[in-house]
Amino acid sequence: MKKIAVIGTGYVGLVSGTCFADSGNQVTCCDIDQLKIKELTEGIMPIYEPGLKELVHKNVRKGSLKFSANISQEIKEAEVILIAVGTPMTSSGKADLTYVKQVARSIGENLNSYKVVVTKSTVPVGTGKLIESVIREYDNGKHPFDVVSNPEFLREGTAIKDTMNMERAVIGATSEKAFQLIAEIHQPFTENIVKASLETAEIIKYAANAFLATKISFINDIANICERVGADVTKVSAGIGLDSRIGNKFLQAGVGFGGSCFPKDTAALLHISEDCGYDFKLIKAVIETNEGQRVQLVKKLLQALGSLQGKTISVLGLAFKPDTDDIRSSPALDIIPYLTEQGAIVKAYDPIAIVEAKKQIGYQCTYSEDIYETITDSDACMILTDWQDVKTLDLPLVKQLMKQPLIVDGRNLFELEMMKQLGFTYLSVGRPAIQSESIISKAFTKN
Repeated sequence: MKKIAVIGTGYVGLVSGTCFADSGNQVTCCDIDQLKIKELTEGIMPIYEPGLKELVHKNVRKGSLKFSANISQEIKEAEVILIAVGTPMTSSGKADLTYVKQVARSIGENLNSYKVVVTKSTVPVGTGKLIESVIREYDNGKHPFDVVSNPEFLREGTAIKDTMNMERAVIGATSEKAFQLIAEIHQPFTENIVKASLETAEIIKYAANAFLATKISFINDIANICERVGADVTKVSAGIGLDSRIGNKFLQAGVGFGGSCFPKDTAALLHISEDCGYDFKLIKAVIETNEGQRVQLVKKLLQALGSLQGKTISVLGLAFKPDTDDIRSSPALDIIPYLTEQGAIVKAYDPIAIVEAKKQIGYQCTYSEDIYETITDSDACMILTDWQDVKTLDLPLVKQLMKQPLIVDGRNLFELEMMKQLGFTYLSVGRPAIQSESIISKAFTKN
């Protein structure tokens, strides 16, 4: 059992800390936000993540997990200190290390014995050495410590499963002693340990996310070609995904990637490449394609309706993906304001993310947790998040509720033949358009 202090109670910190507690360690999750700590102590979760609340309650009752705003004291008592604070993207695309440096200073000021300082936050190459220098500056070289880069690879919506059943643990350590200690606390989660230098571990996380983002943008570019030549991108994805060298994951065409990782990490990797004098043309194209996918989806809606003025548009999905309330870089954040600017009346559905969405876009639309209420009397329906409730829509009922049967699907949820038989105008991504005879579209008439 190790005494672990986790500094930062966001997705990474709270999930990682809870899972380390569940595997037999004594963990304190710390934050400067005293209200957040108070609510966590009362069992109120700051994020929605399936299974997290139950696991937190279990380990609090067991005594292996607690919460504290007294960061100085927890640093002194810990053997391992995990840095899990935010590294938001600046306007230039660079990762903002303000919070990381603040934590490093606190560690240096409170170092009283040998500690292993672990960076869980996604940080640019060189951050580990920066943390080391800041700690030494404020400790005045009085106490020994080691710095480790241990990036996380959890996915929102499956974060507990991804932590408890890691495909691999990447450990970039400044000493063998530190490597062995961090490898030991990961043994309950995985046998696949990647031993690396600090710099190598730091870039592994960026490289992994950038590669996955590249697959998404690649298949979206293929989808845009498919639309122009009459092909079906879902069949293309299936065909190439069966190649073991390629695989079928992250080859689903749609409205593009969002969330807390891919947009931020691709931008940060581009900035890293620029800093070291390399023109990373591929990642530039990945970002450009992703930004363009939202525009492509709105164009389909405009082509079908001609004008959005006075039209009622139902938007299904505010979160960037299902099973999370995270709306960072969500397609809805760009699309809803555009629709309202064009004179549309927007009604938005989401089962979890409404509170977070309101913080970003306010009342530019009306909100509902009732999917059929959202759809009622709409001129068109846009699907942006593949929630289970959206996947299992009663489509005959949807057709009855809408003013006209027009669906613009950014997630390719439904079979084309079925939508044709049901009488919808159905515009998806990278697949032939299905048009209802009841909706006259100038664009399709010309074709």
